[in-house]
Amino acid sequence: MDWRNLPSLAALRAYCAVAEHKSFSAAGRDLNVTHAAVSQQVRALETQIGTQLVVREGRGLRLTPDGEHLASGLRDAFSRIIETVDVLRLNDQQRPLNITMTPAFAVSWLMPRISDFRQEQPDIELMLNPTGDVVEFVPGGVDLAIRFGDGNWPGFETELLMKTNYVVVGAQKLIGDRVLTDPSDILDYPWLQELGTNELSIWLENQGVVPSAKLNITHLPGFMVLDGLRRGDGISATARIFLEPDIIAGSIKVLFEDLRPNNSGYYLVSRPGMMRAPVKAFVSWIKKRAKETCIECGI
Repeated sequence: MDWRNLPSLAALRAYCAVAEHKSFSAAGRDLNVTHAAVSQQVRALETQIGTQLVVREGRGLRLTPDGEHLASGLRDAFSRIIETVDVLRLNDQQRPLNITMTPAFAVSWLMPRISDFRQEQPDIELMLNPTGDVVEFVPGGVDLAIRFGDGNWPGFETELLMKTNYVVVGAQKLIGDRVLTDPSDILDYPWLQELGTNELSIWLENQGVVPSAKLNITHLPGFMVLDGLRRGDGISATARIFLEPDIIAGSIKVLFEDLRPNNSGYYLVSRPGMMRAPVKAFVSWIKKRAKETCIECGI
């Protein structure tokens, strides 16, 4: 196909509207531009094609035979384009809403609340992907990611969902009355760590602690880490907001708290551009629920 000789789509669209209404003004209203802009587009199209397409007739316009021939072809072509785009748009709206988040976030915060979203939006099909891996955004794939950090991910749209610090915690039944004052004290306890993460190792490194022996670490899926933590199977590092009720109740002790900058927390991450309607609905819902959580936790 020789694209170089094809008139601009804007000019062809303007002419098709003129052919439909037999008026520059009416075509301009349809296209949300001035009648002068439409007239200029049609004149440019006539110059490029090399033939007259419309002539003035009274207070309106009349198509020339060449103009009628072009209008007929454009109507068929634009009708096919509109039908194709409508099908794609419908398919896009109907495909499942694909959201990825860390397993800890899924189990500790999202899943206890997700039935509320299902009741509000029963027509939206959900595809939840709890994983510690960074999932690539591709067209037709992941719509939204929920990730912990400072929101600095170049090339993506980010919005803070919930502020929270990271804490090193242990069950009261495991720690007892002991008060840990030095970061190296946590080396005395077994560790529970979410698969695919190394939060405790990073925390120790940031505190300048160099273990003299191999660490006693059990790697588990996110939901098993929190269950094991509550049973007293070991200590762990996690977002404080997940365990605030346990901390307030006294069953979980905060051993050390990593005070993050004010912009740290869980973020909504998406590709730049217009969101699909199902994504907008989910974002609106989760922001409302996150605000409720922050109020409950005094954040």
